Amino acid sequence: MRVVVALGGNALLKRGEEPTSENQRRNVRSACRALAPLAEEQQLVITHGNGPQVGLLALQSASYKEVEEYPLDVLGAQTEGMLGYYIEQELGNMMPTESSFATILTMVEVDPDDPAFENPTKPIGLVYSEEEARRIAEERGWSIAKDGTGWRRVVPSPEPHRIFELRPIHWLLEKGAVVICAGGGGIPTAYNSEGILEGVEVVIDKDRASALLARQLGARLLILATDADGVYDNWGTEAAELIERATPEEMSEMRFDAGSMGPKVEAACDFVRRTGERAVIGSLSEISGMFEGTSGTQFVIE
Repeated sequence: MRVVVALGGNALLKRGEEPTSENQRRNVRSACRALAPLAEEQQLVITHGNGPQVGLLALQSASYKEVEEYPLDVLGAQTEGMLGYYIEQELGNMMPTESSFATILTMVEVDPDDPAFENPTKPIGLVYSEEEARRIAEERGWSIAKDGTGWRRVVPSPEPHRIFELRPIHWLLEKGAVVICAGGGGIPTAYNSEGILEGVEVVIDKDRASALLARQLGARLLILATDADGVYDNWGTEAAELIERATPEEMSEMRFDAGSMGPKVEAACDFVRRTGERAVIGSLSEISGMFEGTSGTQFVIE
């Protein structure tokens, strides 16, 4: 069975943690411990977030005044390689020695006329206090927004339309490899007015890109793993209630925060609606239950 698992940013760096290599490797090791049983039994594709990592690289690039700052597409490519390396190594240490792994630098096409370019919503980088975030935003010309209890930089997040490396991903899966791809939503690219493909200064939502990837790969299941045990109705209130099972139509009648659960719900609904297959949102620690249909919020056609 072909399964796509999208690891939330919390699987790589928990809120409030220093973005050190040691911390990220430890979190990846924990994520791979949950994924290893699935990887041994199913055709597995792993995608992942990169918000904290790409934001940190952007800060490092900006602090080096001798050269112009690297654009977000280049930083995204760097994080795909780094995080893919972590996942390959840690997962490989938990699986039979003959297991195969491959990380694919994945370019994803967006529409340069997407209205999202005028409405930055995707949080990246470190979490700041409101005062510090406003000071840094003033210095660097950033857009910022509240994210949980803190504040973060936000950038445009246009819809993904095409995954360029789809064929080699297919080939690798058919040969039994675990594939890590579309990290951070993929490397954002678009065709300019002359028909030349080039990078763009955005971050694609990894859940939307994962849903597109899962659909185009013919996956039977899309798992969106996060730090919550599922999707809640009336989240943040005393009336909050876990939604255990729902159809896309039922979920469309509810409203979710565009900066957190909203894109995940939209991605899950889109995948289920277009394919008739199943999607799940839930905690990485419950990956087995999500696969079996007993944990998380199950998105189904009924």
